[in-house]
Amino acid sequence: MKVLELPQRPMAVEEEPPLPPTPPPGPVQSGLRRVADEALDRVDPVGFGRALASEAVGLFRHPVSTTGAIARWANGALVATGVSAVRAVGSPSQGPMPVPAKDRRFGDKTWTENALFFWLLQNHLLREQLAKELLDAARLDQTAERKARMASQLLVDAFAPTNFFLTNPNALRRAFETGGLSALRGVRKWLDDLRTREGWPRLVDRSGFEVGKNIACTPGKVVYRNRLFELIQYAPQTETVHSVPLLCSPPFINKYYIMDLAPGRSFVEWAVKNGHTTFCMSYRNPDESLRDVGLGDYLLEGPLEALRVVKEITRAPKVNVAALCVGGTLATMLAAYLEGGGDRSVNSLTLMNTLVDFSDPGPLGAFTDRPTIERMLRRVNRRGLLEAHEMARTFNLLRPNDLYFNYFGSAWMMGEEPPGFDLLAWNDDGMAVPARLLTEYLRGCYLDNALARDEMSIQARRLRLGAVKQDTFIVGAVEDHITPWRSAFRTASLLGGKVQFVLSSSGHIAGVVNPPSKSAAYWLHEHLHETPEAWHVASTRHGDTWWNSWAGWIQARAGEHVRPPATPGSDEFPPLADAPGLYVTER
Repeated sequence: MKVLELPQRPMAVEEEPPLPPTPPPGPVQSGLRRVADEALDRVDPVGFGRALASEAVGLFRHPVSTTGAIARWANGALVATGVSAVRAVGSPSQGPMPVPAKDRRFGDKTWTENALFFWLLQNHLLREQLAKELLDAARLDQTAERKARMASQLLVDAFAPTNFFLTNPNALRRAFETGGLSALRGVRKWLDDLRTREGWPRLVDRSGFEVGKNIACTPGKVVYRNRLFELIQYAPQTETVHSVPLLCSPPFINKYYIMDLAPGRSFVEWAVKNGHTTFCMSYRNPDESLRDVGLGDYLLEGPLEALRVVKEITRAPKVNVAALCVGGTLATMLAAYLEGGGDRSVNSLTLMNTLVDFSDPGPLGAFTDRPTIERMLRRVNRRGLLEAHEMARTFNLLRPNDLYFNYFGSAWMMGEEPPGFDLLAWNDDGMAVPARLLTEYLRGCYLDNALARDEMSIQARRLRLGAVKQDTFIVGAVEDHITPWRSAFRTASLLGGKVQFVLSSSGHIAGVVNPPSKSAAYWLHEHLHETPEAWHVASTRHGDTWWNSWAGWIQARAGEHVRPPATPGSDEFPPLADAPGLYVTER
């Protein structure tokens, strides 16, 4: 049954005379077109090549700007050569380009103390500046400019001196210390990654992490299961609990335990220890049997069904919902859907790094223009699923130096094992996405922005965000490369209730996995402003985790203290298994 209805665009008042109908293509023509489309999907699926070609055309059209950029690069290269020569004889002269302090690839002191390596670094930085100035000179449209900028940056980073053995001081030093064994181990790892991972380096050593043992290990029981998700009810850890339960809605494109990562780093554990009767959804890793399950199905059989079960188990009329990323988009849809039927079961919303207005998706926009999405969907619909590794690699390319090129030196030149880190272990434990779900999500949200425009319907019920009157706590992360915090901020103007916005330190995931620590920080201002920039200027920085701010906010909306439930589940929903359940272990 079709449950998601996307809007039909209204016809213009004054129409052009219709063109004569184009005859349908013959079988040979259709076959050739299909072959051409498939070849294009394989060779240039994102359109980077065409964007760079558009840049080249733009440079020819603007010769003055182009020549100026090249002249500045040439002058900088001459200065860098002269400064390097002076440094070779002991003079600490400054180069034309400042050394980036946060780029870990160039953290070794050799890059500044050795004249030859200093020259290599300066020329790399000058090439990076040239690439940016040429893009400005080409004056491309927004879509082509975004793609060309990402493609040119990838090329510049690919040719960084750290990616080659003879110009990587760390690799050379390690080879000397080990008699060349480190280089041999690196070549072996490179060949193994070519054979088993299509040339992508292994980012994490997962051997030290076991789901249910040291990650996803907050005690609880699975109390419900359907074809899409399991529902976990966590054991209380306080003498009393709040009367309003808490339902956690994780993204359906990832394993749920990003919200229950490790002891001391688990949002779920934090909620339980703050006296909330906490539930969390754990989505199934779909196979081809779910290829025709769509966005509306995921809403109705997912959060809506979880909400029903939580209310039955706890006998609470309302439930607080805390949601992350795509899980937050779905939770917002849930609140709007219920409001459309006069149901106020959602007591409050917490949206962490969530997009509702998709008009500016940030760097991800290089992958979400219409031609790129349609090419991807053609490929996905042939197979029925978007494989987990494809999605992970797309997200990794948004931070290529940290999640790709960084491992050229450590793994492929020095033979080092990747780090054992819980966030990277979770990131490596991906999920597939059904073809219809992906199609409706990308077209409805990224292409049409239908949810933010109040043009999305579920079972003929229009989702109107202004009707969502619940109090909402919105979290953005200042370095988020997947959900830009300024885009998350725009959600506040779409909802009809009272909104508090908090800006966390760190990025998309570390901004959520944000337990109390010396490095944690957040920005807060009680009153919203018309623009995120104005809000940020007026906000106050707090040297603490936003978890503490949320704990006070949610406590005021969680009801009185009552005795915790004696046993998990209920007569209708008895415990089925220990947490973390079965679905989270499926590959």
